[in-house]
Amino acid sequence: MKKRVFALCLALAMLLAMVPAALADTATGTGTAQGYGGEITVTVTLEDGVITAVEAVGNDETDGIGKNIINEWPQAFVDANGIVDTYTGATFAGVTRPGFIAATRAALEDAGVNPDDYMRELEVEQAEDELYEADVVIIGAGGAGMTAAITAADAGANVIVLESQPAVGGNSVKSTGGMNAAKTADQDENEFGEEAGVEKTLTAAAENWADNEVITALAAKVQEQWDAYKADPQGYFDSTELFALDTLIGGKGINDPELVNTLVNNSADAIEWLRTQGIDLTNVASFGGASVKRIHRPVDEEGKVVSVGAYTVPRLEQACEERDNLLLLTDTTATKILTDDEGNAAGVEAEGKAGNKVVVSCGAVILATGGFGANLDMVVQYKPELAGFMTTNAAGIQGQGIAMAEELGAATVDMEQIQIHPTVQFDTASLITEGLRGDGAILVNANGERFIDEVGTRDVVSAAEIAQPDSYSWLVVDQKMVDASSVIQGYIKKGFMLSGDTYEALADELGIPADAFAATMETWNGYVADKNDPDFGRTSFAAPLDTAPFYAVKVTAGIHHTMGGLKIDTETHVLNADGEIIPGLFAAGEVTGGVHGANRLGGNAVADFVVFGRIAGEQAAAFAAQLAADRAEVEPAA
Repeated sequence: MKKRVFALCLALAMLLAMVPAALADTATGTGTAQGYGGEITVTVTLEDGVITAVEAVGNDETDGIGKNIINEWPQAFVDANGIVDTYTGATFAGVTRPGFIAATRAALEDAGVNPDDYMRELEVEQAEDELYEADVVIIGAGGAGMTAAITAADAGANVIVLESQPAVGGNSVKSTGGMNAAKTADQDENEFGEEAGVEKTLTAAAENWADNEVITALAAKVQEQWDAYKADPQGYFDSTELFALDTLIGGKGINDPELVNTLVNNSADAIEWLRTQGIDLTNVASFGGASVKRIHRPVDEEGKVVSVGAYTVPRLEQACEERDNLLLLTDTTATKILTDDEGNAAGVEAEGKAGNKVVVSCGAVILATGGFGANLDMVVQYKPELAGFMTTNAAGIQGQGIAMAEELGAATVDMEQIQIHPTVQFDTASLITEGLRGDGAILVNANGERFIDEVGTRDVVSAAEIAQPDSYSWLVVDQKMVDASSVIQGYIKKGFMLSGDTYEALADELGIPADAFAATMETWNGYVADKNDPDFGRTSFAAPLDTAPFYAVKVTAGIHHTMGGLKIDTETHVLNADGEIIPGLFAAGEVTGGVHGANRLGGNAVADFVVFGRIAGEQAAAFAAQLAADRAEVEPAA
């Protein structure tokens, strides 16, 4: 009898062990997978096989990009009782997304269920066509679009922003450097000590640009300012003229001088405007092509430098959301700019996420759609030699704004001027900020040797890198730099950096000659001590790279920025082929051309979108208000 009872109990236990955990009352599982910035951990709770709770931790994911998924998907998975990709069709948060899904699958498996049974298709409800009215409609919710939206709303306009992607940010959120501005309070807090940079620029202007009247006149003014400063050195030396001179020389002299003047003369005020939006760019550093420390960067609570895009974009988005007269529609792709009987830009036709038509009638339209760096066919159309290059651009940067404006007769300028960036992570196309070189990093080739002034303009550094064996290089930093930069720490967490406790150990990790690399490092440290680089004429020196351990990331050149775009004037009106204003149509940011010439200096893109975004918002709001007033005068009273 006892044997029979024991056998029955054993059989029952075995039977219960075979019952799927999904049929138990409650089951919990945890899974971890690699995200963009680090590990993502997901914990799933099920009751009777139904997902009742999802918790996710991904503190290292990017603000405004990956963290949107961390914050939004847990509830979406609960609502769907499974894994549902609410961003299907967009390359938004391209690494965070699969990481979150992989972690959730692992969590479900840990809870004892088959994750394949919990994969869900996104169900999009059939949506009706939507009609809106606004004073100003803005196409694109990157830096320029949101800056314009905030400015127009604060001027009293009712504003609607249309963004094709599931999240705001465009290329702006991917920006890692900072914003160039001259004559700022933050510069005044720094000790000036960059005489060689100013002298180098003045010499270049005299030797290479004597036949350019604009550059010659600017150089003469800067020389006058420089001589006065040297006679009585007070404060930090910089000027809007020197900023303009750097921008024009960097742009090979083909920039529109009036647009450059607008950029530099409004840059300091733009820094202060950002402060009013809770955006403080207080760290001033060196960047490629700048004579002096001019790039303004954000820092975290510990004083470490952080990426300007991930810092700025969420704050601009929050400022948009705080304004009652501003509506931001994502997953809404503009397809056509509408005009009225008088030829004014008077609305936008778009497609919603569910394929429904969205029409916004308005008094003015601002194009802020970015350039075309993610449209590789369009890139090759204008610059065939870039076929096969990787791109750092966000998925939505397809050139559609340029095409829509051209349908209205808009002119373009400098379309063949496409910038490649020299420090793009070799395997992932992730942008490695130029700020590392400005802060003291160097580049070495496969032979362990330096080959260029690392803080030269991007076109020059990229060309030199492409000429190296296998067209790549290693960007080298030390522990001192790591300790001062959250950005570098992020690269380490992502697995981009290799390390070694000595120069020779790092060289072994990189697969380059150890003796040559060690000699290069010792030589460079001597140049830093002497503030003199006899090999390549670098004039920006921070601190020697002498604190172990040492780190390096493999980089190559990638498509980064399109300098060409719509032709605008200093008030951001879009112009036609005859140089005439297309009434009611404005543009700002990378969708425009003329500001940067043949090569954009690092730090000028953020300055561009803030300065011209503000102007576009002001001008569009004023145009819409005047148009409404004019029409009210001629309309008969009810």
